Amino acid sequence: MPATSHAGGEIRTPRERARAQTIADIIGLGRRHLAERGAAALSLRAVARDLGVVSSAVYRYVGSRDELLTLLLVDAYNDLGDAVDAAVKAVPAEEFRGRFAALARAVRGWALREPARYGLLFGSPVPGYQAPAERTTAPGTRVVISLVQILDAAHRAARLAGRGPSAVPAPLAADLEAIRRELGVEVPDALLARGTLVWASLFGAVSFEVFGQYGAGTFSAPDELFEHHIAVLADLAGL
Repeated sequence: MPATSHAGGEIRTPRERARAQTIADIIGLGRRHLAERGAAALSLRAVARDLGVVSSAVYRYVGSRDELLTLLLVDAYNDLGDAVDAAVKAVPAEEFRGRFAALARAVRGWALREPARYGLLFGSPVPGYQAPAERTTAPGTRVVISLVQILDAAHRAARLAGRGPSAVPAPLAADLEAIRRELGVEVPDALLARGTLVWASLFGAVSFEVFGQYGAGTFSAPDELFEHHIAVLADLAGL
């Protein structure tokens, strides 16, 4: 049977396209079940039932519940990464503080729209499941890499302010040097360490809001609270 091309230029046969569509349908149903039942209750049999096929047919495409969880993780990480990339690219490259603010708002916006998927990524681990690093690390680090790239661009433009201690302990310095080499950035130790705190604080603030950890009624103006967080974290980063 002759191969055909598609929009990305890749050659696919009708059978390959059908398989890709079936996997996409399984992921779509997995998203729905995740929102309705939670990650721990995901079941390929339930997905097969909603897909209208016998469970053995689904196992030809997704071999286990853990494989489904991995597909959902990668799907969610990339969806979040795409949202962040689009938001950051909409701000001029030299507006480093604005780019950071866009990144932070994109993370929060996605998390509030997709609380179940955010919970899968950043909530409690699913009992008995270990995410395969070789498949999840690259999509799972897209946001933090985008953040580090903003800091690095500001540093290269001499627009990243150095505040606070300039030295870090030797074991931490070794870790930071490994990160610099891996990402190809120049941000010095103290500023890179501070960027790590900004990253952790950003996701901590988003998690508190998504998971209701502030307490009902504690803050009547969550948008304004988050904008204040952005300003404080941008200052902390030296942007």
